[in-house]
Amino acid sequence: MRYFIGNWKMFGVPSSYKIIDKICKYFIKDKKNNGKYKIVVAPPFTLLQDFSKKFKNKKIQIAAQNCYYKDNFGAHTGNVSSYMIRKLGVKHIIIGHSENRASGETNMVIKEKVKLTLKNNFVVILCIGENMNEKRKKQTFKVLKNQISSVITNKNNIKNIIIAYEPVWSIGTGKVPSPNELKKIVSLIKNFIKKKFKVKYNPKLLYGGSVDKNNVKNFKSIKELDGFLIGGASKSSKNFIDIIKNFYK
Repeated sequence: MRYFIGNWKMFGVPSSYKIIDKICKYFIKDKKNNGKYKIVVAPPFTLLQDFSKKFKNKKIQIAAQNCYYKDNFGAHTGNVSSYMIRKLGVKHIIIGHSENRASGETNMVIKEKVKLTLKNNFVVILCIGENMNEKRKKQTFKVLKNQISSVITNKNNIKNIIIAYEPVWSIGTGKVPSPNELKKIVSLIKNFIKKKFKVKYNPKLLYGGSVDKNNVKNFKSIKELDGFLIGGASKSSKNFIDIIKNFYK
């Protein structure tokens, strides 16, 4: 099972449901699918309730892009807890995106978010990735290991966590790692998780960062890769569908 997860970021109004509706229609008609892949779309908070109702009995899942690191109702102006999101029927949530890390979100805060979202029975999409400076210093794997081990505390958590490797230097730049480079990183991450948490099954791992209909074809050979976290291209039903088509072509 592979995942194609769209992160809309700060995009979308109520009428934008038409984008997901077109993707949904393709998903249902795609005879090649047969359980090969799952589609998840993460619109902004303002659309979660509406979209989760519209697509409740459809094949597509709706996800949240983030949540607050505390769950109790209280004086947290402008914030939304994972408990509140879960009550909307949303089952997936993105945590630790580099854009939030760049705004000051620490591993400690991300750890609290992961703990609470798992408690509320979410499937967590945990983002990790190195910046260009860390890449140049050949610190990529060191950074990734730290981001994982600082946030995930025990092996029981792993089953409901999907790791999304998103190198910061790739997001929105059009630059992507080579297939060989990505294959190596995917294998290192998976082996690290299996060894650290003593699990025999393969943890789920996605790639994100400037994924489009052209470069997705380059990653078809990486059997260990479990799918993609797609940013800008997910805001167009045609571009999103073309990514799926080209991957399986």
